[in-house]
Amino acid sequence: MSVHLVGGGWSVGVETDVFGRFVEEAGERAAARGARSARVVVVAVRDGDQDEHVANLAARLRTAGEALDVEVTVAPAAVQEGEALPADTVAVEGAPVDGIVVGGGLTPAYLDAVAPHADAVRAHVVAGAPYLGFSAGAMIAPDQALIGGWRIGGVEVSPEDGSEDLDDVTVVPGLGLVDVTVDVHAAQWGNLSRLVAAVESGLLDGGVAVDEDTVLVVGQGGLVVGGRGNVWRAVRGGDDSGGVIVSTLVG
Repeated sequence: MSVHLVGGGWSVGVETDVFGRFVEEAGERAAARGARSARVVVVAVRDGDQDEHVANLAARLRTAGEALDVEVTVAPAAVQEGEALPADTVAVEGAPVDGIVVGGGLTPAYLDAVAPHADAVRAHVVAGAPYLGFSAGAMIAPDQALIGGWRIGGVEVSPEDGSEDLDDVTVVPGLGLVDVTVDVHAAQWGNLSRLVAAVESGLLDGGVAVDEDTVLVVGQGGLVVGGRGNVWRAVRGGDDSGGVIVSTLVG
């Protein structure tokens, strides 16, 4: 199945374009086991509003499901920042998992909470369950996760408001679901410049930055872009002059 990388955003009317393919894949997995409803685990790690965040994501999943005639049952996994997710959140044994959604918020807190479950998450994806990362959930999905920061070498490279409470632009091991580093809220928060600076400085070889209300789907059929915005790609220049080549992906 596929990994769905959403750049955030809560606009009305884009639910099917952004969440639809994920819902379809989860529905197919449920049907294969003879179930009427797709059981989707929704993870939220927030500072007090985690239940509301789960409800917001669940509403979008269900709206897409209604449009596509797929019934969705949400299994919430909501914890306060700094708390551990229950051991059975995405356990390989036990309740079925037809899809996994990891929500948005403070990216380092999400990585701290979800990383202990990375093996189980990868096992589900390998077995066919789609993964959808929404904002922070997209940022922690790659092998190399850019989890925040707004300065490199003391120089500002992006707005401080999107720093994720980190000063230096920080790249650490992620969940290992995709091999391309991801930034989010690209146009809306000015985070494309952070990705470009990270590539130019040598922190990364390349990566993508996803706009809000936009999804990049990484699967066996190649890359698919959906929603209202752009997915930006930044890679090092191919000659001795250096620099960074920036383009948009069309899927």
